[in-house]
Amino acid sequence: MTLLTEEKIEKAILVGVRITSETHQGLSLDESLQELAMLAETAGIEVVGEITQNLSRPNSRTYIGKGKLEELKLFAEELDADIVIFDDELSPRHQRELEKEFTQKIKVLDRTALILDIFAQHADTREGMLQVELAQYKYRLPRLTRAWTHLARQAGGAAGRSGGVGGVGLRGPGETQLEVDRREINKKIVKLEEEIEKVRQHRNRHRQQRRKTNIPVVALVGYTNSGKSTLLNALTDANIYVADQLFATLDPTTRQLELPSGETVLLSDTVGFIQKLPTDLVVAFRATLEEIAEADLLLHLIDGSHENAANQKTTVLETLEELGTGEIPILTIYNKIDSLDETDLEELKENADPQALFISAKERLGFEALAEGIASGIVQNFKHLTVLLPFSEGKLVSIFHEKGHVETLEHLEEGVKITGLLPIELLSFFEPYIQ
Repeated sequence: MTLLTEEKIEKAILVGVRITSETHQGLSLDESLQELAMLAETAGIEVVGEITQNLSRPNSRTYIGKGKLEELKLFAEELDADIVIFDDELSPRHQRELEKEFTQKIKVLDRTALILDIFAQHADTREGMLQVELAQYKYRLPRLTRAWTHLARQAGGAAGRSGGVGGVGLRGPGETQLEVDRREINKKIVKLEEEIEKVRQHRNRHRQQRRKTNIPVVALVGYTNSGKSTLLNALTDANIYVADQLFATLDPTTRQLELPSGETVLLSDTVGFIQKLPTDLVVAFRATLEEIAEADLLLHLIDGSHENAANQKTTVLETLEELGTGEIPILTIYNKIDSLDETDLEELKENADPQALFISAKERLGFEALAEGIASGIVQNFKHLTVLLPFSEGKLVSIFHEKGHVETLEHLEEGVKITGLLPIELLSFFEPYIQ
């Protein structure tokens, strides 16, 4: 008889700290812990309790106060917890000191480590795996301790089988295993950065080729779980995996979308944003996030049914600003209106931007207005015109191809006649030749 055993689900206690000396921004502590609980659930962890504390500043050694730490240790023992997860990123010193306070049975994680773990679980392509691995190593490097024997528990693979990371077993005179591990991680970081740079260059070449097709690019952006993949599926039959969880999909997908006006655009899904998104993760995903910076229009999708929709909107806009997308027009779209009753929907509309749209990607509601909004958003940053460029102005012909969207091109005796969309900021160069 074969006995089937289920893998044990790890149990976690969440730890949140409200820093009273800081001006409140973003989610409240309770809201942030709710989101942390969703992250834990996405990672396959059961949340069995939470503990909070108000501090003027984090404790320099253990982040939370000594009394609260003792309370947490007893709480973890009482609930038979396997993990304690802190809602903020712990410094390397906080991590080391807290690990000393708990038995080996209980792991100490922070929000950043949890997000990295989720990304590692959900990365399906080689590019995604490279990006997550780089972010993980950059996070781990300053947190190395002697307890991380040869990184075997963290990196897996060849680590530990022949006495060191990646099969490295020889040490220099007086060199500790910690120094060997640190050096090997630095080597891995350099190699991963080189591989990701190749990916970035490949993406850049691909974008340049895509530009030559003169098809406008529309990027879907939004907080994680706002419904971007569902919308892309509904509009283009992209068949992307969709789940009601954070970061269900990481790898970008681009599909053609034909608008009722007859114009074709490329619609690209991108990784969702989240409060306190790890900096190393943003850096690692630079090649992917450049898709956003190169777009002609951004569709900012917001979960209109979420109680923290306003804070989520602010988080996304702040992240977009960090990515340098300030000049790209944004069309704000509130999704999931099928989950709202009439009163809540009216209240949402009253408080939203006048130009905002309201849809349900799941029920395909509001798609006609959305298509019109995309068409208008594409042209609001462009002017539709026809120019006759003398053969001596070959540079302007190239600029129209690179920066604009060519609809027709004719070679006449007088020069090159082009009809299409041109960025408004370039009009002054073409004004003498407008037909």
